[in-house]
Amino acid sequence: MTPITQIKTSAKNKELVTRLTRKFALGTENVIARIAIAYSLKSGVRFAPTDVKDAGGKEYSKNVLFGNLFPLYLSMICAHYNIKDTDKNLPRYFKMHLDDGLERIDRDVKDNPNLVGFDYLFDRIHEGLEEL
Repeated sequence: MTPITQIKTSAKNKELVTRLTRKFALGTENVIARIAIAYSLKSGVRFAPTDVKDAGGKEYSKNVLFGNLFPLYLSMICAHYNIKDTDKNLPRYFKMHLDDGLERIDRDVKDNPNLVGFDYLFDRIHEGLEEL
């Protein structure tokens, strides 16, 4: 398995993590980060390893970001890109989906400034279930 020890957001998204965490009040900053990765993957976007933005933002250790859910997120990334868990670009894919997801959530919030955390999650879950 490719060692992943830490993941950093882009500098631009450092403040975004904090703002979205406060707005949604869903817990610590790693919660919105986990949601962001899953939301980006759900969108179907695929990145090239060279699409990585700067890494001057919020830094998460693997354990803080994923807790015991790392195998789940790892399998989602591997399935999304049809790669093995030894792929050298795994850390880049995690970072790109983290940044992309944060930006997607921010756009959603800007379109609906009265949105609160649980309402936002229920809306996204409902949309996902309707797609099934």
